[in-house]
Amino acid sequence: MKALQFTAPGEYAVNDLAVPGIADDEVLLASRAVGICHSDIELLEGRYIIPFGYPIIPGHEWSAEVMEVGSKVTTLKPGDRVVGECVIGVEHFGFSISGAGAEFFVAKADWLHKIPDNVSWTQGALVEPFSCGYYATVRADNLDGSDTAVVLGAGPIGLGVVAAAAAKGTRVIVAEPSADRVAIAQRLGADVAVDPTSDTFLDEVQELTGGKGASVVFEASGKPTAMASALEVAGFRARIVYIGIDVGGSAPAKLGLFQSKELQARGIIGSPGVWPQTIAFLARTGIDLSPLVTRTFPLADADQAIQTVLEDKSQVKVHYTSDAA
Repeated sequence: MKALQFTAPGEYAVNDLAVPGIADDEVLLASRAVGICHSDIELLEGRYIIPFGYPIIPGHEWSAEVMEVGSKVTTLKPGDRVVGECVIGVEHFGFSISGAGAEFFVAKADWLHKIPDNVSWTQGALVEPFSCGYYATVRADNLDGSDTAVVLGAGPIGLGVVAAAAAKGTRVIVAEPSADRVAIAQRLGADVAVDPTSDTFLDEVQELTGGKGASVVFEASGKPTAMASALEVAGFRARIVYIGIDVGGSAPAKLGLFQSKELQARGIIGSPGVWPQTIAFLARTGIDLSPLVTRTFPLADADQAIQTVLEDKSQVKVHYTSDAA
């Protein structure tokens, strides 16, 4: 079978490997679509957050079809369409454990979630990043059509926030300098866009909110300056959810706004415990997340997909897929 392997820091190739066998509690899966994440690049560069070893098969954003189940597996059968969580205890699927970047791969049954027929293979491979955006809207406390939300940053996670918030009826203002990403945000339901690098950014948000500021702010860029600006675009008693990750960065912030505006702020990491809800939400609302995928390659050319991510920073989400997808 063909498999994408990271073989050493900065070195990767599509190699021919044997199809893996399964244990009694495991499932053999045929990959259908796999997304590339910034964390995959960190893995390739040898600086992932937990220990791992080379060679390793990446792939933690994926959809797949069940081919074979172990003798103790009762919840799945061949032909089932599934996605899988990537944080399993102390292990990370696709990082410390080889992942989905191969024609066939193995997972334990209790890591997996079935996806309904109206969720495509592409949509399935977007469940992992979308679950983070969906979880942010859950943590925003009763987000609904009465809210006006500012989403700072339209990367894959920020765009997931846009889609989830818009599907909940929220008025969404996306703050993003890239015209291409703004266009995707608008396809996903953003009502209006502003450029956060503009000198008039704060004034524009005030004008768009009738001088009140946003009732909810989602910081999805991970940039310290944006983290600080979240306090300024927030309205009185607004809820702020910090999603973007920056460890060690700093920027001046008007911390007195926490008190004067009676703000609520929280940070989140990942999407713990919400995968079943995320899948149900996608299926029920009919959100089309496919605009996030800006390039697709055959699995046999997964090395070219990695090269594209490394060289072209304009890409939002690059997928590689099997012939059956």
